[in-house]
Amino acid sequence: MGQSVKKKTIAEYQEEQNLILIDKIYKSFEALEETLGKLQLQEPLFITYMAKKSFADSVFAQIQHHNDKNKAKKFLN
Repeated sequence: MGQSVKKKTIAEYQEEQNLILIDKIYKSFEALEETLGKLQLQEPLFITYMAKKSFADSVFAQIQHHNDKNKAKKFLN
């Protein structure tokens, strides 16, 4: 009972929801790749692989941008 319960801020809630959505999208790419692989559809499989890679690159670029922005804020304060 001595532990304090931390209330989530709106930003923390939005980040959590974004991570859930990103995970679902990535898992959908994985499932599509698996299905196309079993069907031996090479061209759609390659296109799906490239789309998944592009999605991951975009997500990581956004994370890097967010981290850089936070570092700049801390440095300026």
